[in-house]
Amino acid sequence: MATRRVGILTAGGDSPGLNATIRGFGKAAIGTHGFEVVGFRDGFRGLAEDRHVRLDKRALAGILTVGGTILGTSRDKPSRMLVDGEVRDMTATILEVCKRNRLEGVVCLGGGGTAKNALRLWKAGLNVLTLPKTIDNDVAGTDATFGFATALEIATEAIDRLHSTAHSHHRVIVAEVMGHRAGWLALGAGLAGGADVILIPEIPYTVNKIASAIKERVRKGSGFSIVAVAEGARSVEDARALITAEARLARAKDPIARETIKAEIVQLELQHQGNTLRLAQQLELLTGLESRVSILGYMQRGGTPSGADRLLATRLGTAAADFVAERTYGIMVAAHGDGVAAVPLEDVAGRRNIVPDDHPWLRAARHTGTCLGD
Repeated sequence: MATRRVGILTAGGDSPGLNATIRGFGKAAIGTHGFEVVGFRDGFRGLAEDRHVRLDKRALAGILTVGGTILGTSRDKPSRMLVDGEVRDMTATILEVCKRNRLEGVVCLGGGGTAKNALRLWKAGLNVLTLPKTIDNDVAGTDATFGFATALEIATEAIDRLHSTAHSHHRVIVAEVMGHRAGWLALGAGLAGGADVILIPEIPYTVNKIASAIKERVRKGSGFSIVAVAEGARSVEDARALITAEARLARAKDPIARETIKAEIVQLELQHQGNTLRLAQQLELLTGLESRVSILGYMQRGGTPSGADRLLATRLGTAAADFVAERTYGIMVAAHGDGVAAVPLEDVAGRRNIVPDDHPWLRAARHTGTCLGD
């Protein structure tokens, strides 16, 4: 009987724990189930271009603690890939590449966008499963995503360090944390780092309320404040404009009208760039305190994965090998409690895990006197 062969790739943004997941899957697939494992370079683009490398035990050695991904990654979509200056649907090409390489299926490490792309390939006839990766922790259907725990530690340490300079100079320091349109990272790091104000996308803020909270701290003898703000956090006015535009897009049927509304949304996103700098300027004007900005940026996605992320990555990676052995495809391998679950891709694609209004972290923030801007 021919040896079963399976492909693996990493897609979307890089994240701590990708290599640990590749290692977990590869070791279980090769050592326990006797598969051959083929890694594709640079996400779905490498799959479409058939750029691959065999992942044997030697290739998997020593990568558990290495950040990034040994396979490389990209944000290319199989259905809309730029090839020779032209956007093409490469789905059929990808199916042919998998057939030519005698692949039974492909394991895709990625976030919400990867789940969407994997679902399209699954519907086109490719055996595929995904593993939830993102520092944003916003993938639906799983308790956790690998990469989040490491990013949380990095962001928390950064906020810890900002306390000393804020205290020494009696400043307001605004720390921008990643997280796109989910507030898990800013909320978690803000709580763990003792931020005085935490602003997340799920709770639109009013600048005057933030300024009032900071001035109240001054009145009580605290001449400095730390503001942890998610990159996707918006004022009440900006959030309302975006929600209205997205609602119009959802209702629109005419292609021309949809393109017009999409252009409006793009413009709103462009206007949001530099929001943290504007917020700091507004707070300085309203409070009279010198305000400075620290944008943590890509440092949150780099470096050695934490112990928690290595454990999660190894759990999910080895579980994925078991699902492949059982020929269970069309799923995301999710973390549920201390175990794993096979969640249909239809239940993941197009959905986002955001901070609910009644989440314990929010209650804890309010109980400790943290201003959430509302």
